Amino acid sequence: MAQVNDDESSNRLGNYLKNRRTKLDPASFGISGGRRRTAGLRREEVAQRANISAAWYTWLEQGRGGNPSADVLDRIAKALMLTEVEREHVFLLGLGHPPEVRYRGGDAITPRLQRLLDALPYSPAIVRTATWDVVAWNRAAATVLTDYGSLPPEQRNVLRMIFCDPRVRAAQFDWTSVARFVVGAFRIDAARAGADAEVAPLVDELCRSSPEFAAMWRDNEVQTHGEGVKRLRHPVLGPISLEYSSFAVDGRPDLQMIVYNPATPVDQERIRSLIEDAQALAVK
Repeated sequence: MAQVNDDESSNRLGNYLKNRRTKLDPASFGISGGRRRTAGLRREEVAQRANISAAWYTWLEQGRGGNPSADVLDRIAKALMLTEVEREHVFLLGLGHPPEVRYRGGDAITPRLQRLLDALPYSPAIVRTATWDVVAWNRAAATVLTDYGSLPPEQRNVLRMIFCDPRVRAAQFDWTSVARFVVGAFRIDAARAGADAEVAPLVDELCRSSPEFAAMWRDNEVQTHGEGVKRLRHPVLGPISLEYSSFAVDGRPDLQMIVYNPATPVDQERIRSLIEDAQALAVK
């Protein structure tokens, strides 16, 4: 069994930075020149891109640089063109904790994730952002919950629907409890994703348009989405119950996938019939 060198185990940050540096192509950074003795960027080239001293960066790789600041690690991560997960790893090695969250929104979901949603024919499933905008859904969600595709993108926000759409409000068995839960979960999701600045305009808008939202927002309660049972008054099916579970999307701290499964065999059969009838009508 191979043994780990003591120097390697004690200088994990330096070794990782060196490994990432030697895997970079100088030509992709516009650096031309003759033959190099080693692959990748030179230490002084990384230091220049990170706006730090070449000597200090060299010491850091050698395990002699002391404790780097979060700002320095962030600049080095950018200089080395690290991915989000690689950047997080550098912070864990250098500081012992992940970097401060920074919101990243607007990117579409991957086709693979959409195929996963579509593979659930009778379980409504959606993907929403940390600001609670619904960005993806399957046919079951469009049939049972809301036809998101018929709404303008800015109207696909769960809070807007709960507080401003009379149809959505009427579908809730206990609207006040649902609304309070949504506000609390929204608050913690936005904070976790570092999206406080992004949600501020929405919060201001809802505070002006809905006194109920304004009161709930002032209460400062927080909730976690997790798992539970959602009861709805469906316009066609009548009362239905759905068990829901939420899942993080790996590598996308701004996204969550919510899957709603029929809570009973009776609910499952009624939902299956509704979806199949809707599919049959769409084909005609």
